[in-house]
Amino acid sequence: MIDRPADGALAKLERAMTQAAAEPLVRVSGAVTELSPSHARVAGLSSFVKLGECVRFGPEAEGARNRGEVVRIDAQGVIVKTFEAGALTSLGERVFRAGPLRIAPHPGWKGRVVNAFGAPIDGAGPLPQGDRSAMIDAPPPSAMRRARVAWPLRTGVRVIDIFTPLCAGQRIGIFAGSGVGKSTLLAMLAGSKDFDTVVVALVGERGREVREFLDDALAANRPISVAVVATGDETPSMRRLAPRTAMAIAEFFRDRGDRVLLIIDSVTRFAHAARDVALAAGEPPVARGYTPSVFSDLPKLLERAGPGEEGGGSITGVFSVLVDGDDHNDPVADAVRGTLDGHIVLDRAIADQGRFPAVNVLASISRLAQIAWTAEQRDLVVKLRGMIARFEDSSDLRLMGGYKAGQDADLDQAVALAPKIYKALQQSPQSTPSADAFRELAQSLTGAS
Repeated sequence: MIDRPADGALAKLERAMTQAAAEPLVRVSGAVTELSPSHARVAGLSSFVKLGECVRFGPEAEGARNRGEVVRIDAQGVIVKTFEAGALTSLGERVFRAGPLRIAPHPGWKGRVVNAFGAPIDGAGPLPQGDRSAMIDAPPPSAMRRARVAWPLRTGVRVIDIFTPLCAGQRIGIFAGSGVGKSTLLAMLAGSKDFDTVVVALVGERGREVREFLDDALAANRPISVAVVATGDETPSMRRLAPRTAMAIAEFFRDRGDRVLLIIDSVTRFAHAARDVALAAGEPPVARGYTPSVFSDLPKLLERAGPGEEGGGSITGVFSVLVDGDDHNDPVADAVRGTLDGHIVLDRAIADQGRFPAVNVLASISRLAQIAWTAEQRDLVVKLRGMIARFEDSSDLRLMGGYKAGQDADLDQAVALAPKIYKALQQSPQSTPSADAFRELAQSLTGAS
C-alpha cells in the first residue's frame, strides 16, 4: 500500500513528466519584421504554426507578458496580435512557437478570480492545478450524445420564472441598451440556489464595477463561483480570450457532473474584441464594421454551453447582449438571438417608468418554457400575455379619454389587473428571492397576505 503523501508525490511526478514530454525537442523561432500599434509581423514561422496558436517574444514569457496569438498566416510571415499592450520591444526580436493555449482547472478554483489566462488576480495565492489540462477552444459535445433538456430551474426572479422560465442546460440572452438594468438582472440571476457552480466572465467591464459585482452580486454564491475578468482597458485579445476561458472552466465542472450557471457579460464586447482582432488580420468588414469571422466565432462559443453528455452535468448559459443604440436588430444581436434558446428583452420605456426588472414580457420568449410550465401554468401565462397586450394596445385610447368602463369586458379586466401584475413583478437585488412565483402573483392579484 502507498500512503496518501506518496500518492501526492507520484501525482506531481506524473504531471511533471507529462509537461516535459509535451515540450518540443527543437524550438522553432522567427524574427519580428514589422511593428504597429495593433499587431506584429513575424517572418520564419509560416510553416510551423497554425491559426489560433500562441507565440512568445523572447525565450521566456509569463502570463500575458510578451505573448501573442497568430491571427493570419501567409508566405511572407505571420500576423501576431499581442495579449498585452506595449509588450513588443524591437525589430529583429526572436519569436518562439508556444502552441495552443491550455488551462488546468481544479475544484479549488471556486471562490477565486482569474484573468483570461486562468492566472489568479485576487491576491489569494497560487491556484491549484488539475491533473489534466483543457484546451481553451474545445469542441462542444456531439449533438447525438448530448442529453436532452428536461429539468426546470427556479431563478428567484418572478418575471422570469413566470414568463420566460429556464431549464438546466438552456442558453438564453438578455438584450438591453446601456443603463436599462442589465447588470442588475444578471446580479439577481447570479444568486440563484439551483446551481452547484457559478462561472462568471466579465468582459470589457469598467474596472470600478468588477469589485462591486463580485462583492455584492456574487456575495451569496461567492464560495461556489469562479470569476474570469478582462476589463475594458485590456487588449482586444484578452477580452476575446476571457469568455473562452470561462467556457473551458464551466466545461470542467460540467464534466464532473455539476449543474453550472455560466454568465457572460457581455457577448457584444466579445464581438467587438473579435472584430478588432480580425481587422488587424486584414479581414474586410461586411456588416456595420463586423468581419465574417465574428459571425462564426459567436456560435462556436455559444454552442459549447448547454447539456453535457448523458449522465453528466449541464451548463446553463446566460449571455448579455448590449444592443447599440437600443437597436435590437443590429448584426450581433440578430446573430445571437438565432443561436440561443430564448431571449429576455429589457425595455428602456419600462425602465423610465421605474419598473425593474424592465423586462418586456411581450417581446421576451423562452423556447423551452413548455418543459417548465404545467398545463395550468401555460394556460395562465397565455391569458396574462393577452391581457398585457390588450392593456398596452389601448394606451393611446386611454390617454385621449376614449376609454369607458363597461363597453368591453376583456379591456375592463386588462385595465383593472395589468397594473397589479406590473407591481407584483417588480423586484430589486435586495428583495427576497421568489420561492413560488405563480403563488406570489396570485396573492398579489387577490390581495391575500
